[in-house]
Amino acid sequence: MEQNNSISIRIKAFFIEIGEITYFSNRFFLEFFSKPFEWRELLRQCYNMGNKSLLLVIITNFIIGLVLTLQTRPTLQEFGAVSWMPSMVSISIIREIGPIITALICAGRIGSGIGAELGSMRVTEQIDAMEVSGTNPFKFLIVTRITATTLMLPLLVIFGDVVALVGSFIVENLKDDVSFVLYFNQVFNAIEFSDLMPATIKTFFFGYAIGLVGCFKGYNSKKGTVGVGIAANSAVVFTSMLLFVIDFIAVFITDIFI
Repeated sequence: MEQNNSISIRIKAFFIEIGEITYFSNRFFLEFFSKPFEWRELLRQCYNMGNKSLLLVIITNFIIGLVLTLQTRPTLQEFGAVSWMPSMVSISIIREIGPIITALICAGRIGSGIGAELGSMRVTEQIDAMEVSGTNPFKFLIVTRITATTLMLPLLVIFGDVVALVGSFIVENLKDDVSFVLYFNQVFNAIEFSDLMPATIKTFFFGYAIGLVGCFKGYNSKKGTVGVGIAANSAVVFTSMLLFVIDFIAVFITDIFI
């Protein structure tokens, strides 16, 4: 009986949190279109989230390109289809692997950072001080961060995809002495508009989800300094789950209409 009550309480808390995030999201759009616009803070956040995440994204995607090619190559050799390697790797990376891996990396770095930063501001009453002084903390802290993640994640995904393909090319060049021009000619011949558009569009939703959940968890942090750690951890976990849900919906819609 107690176990059933515990499950029902958790389910109720989950749906309450979904409602609160929805309200938080609606407030973001209302504040986003209202003046004044915090351009300087937005640019600062774009730099912090984009430039400072670039190296991690590049290293991770480069290794993914290497590993994916090395792991796939023996199977293609069995069927005598090694010539299909550039096409297979490029479609896999651009459609799915590049966007979701880069989003998960950013969820770990950016999402947890936002949650911890805003959580510490909440527990040290800095956000309350901004409200008392007449500043709109939601406009300054939340709108700029969510907008920055929404804008920067697609750029990070593009960089990550390119680096992953370069890593794949290096393996092919070492194994079969494939030239750079030949490899990327096959890559561009394999990629179509229907591959690029859905993969690019969903990265905006990935970025929005990372910023939204990180800001929500941090802005509503409680329980003192312990709440900062909880906000950072829950931001990563919740965002990671949400990214897979968004990815499934995007793939499902793409499969129907394209």
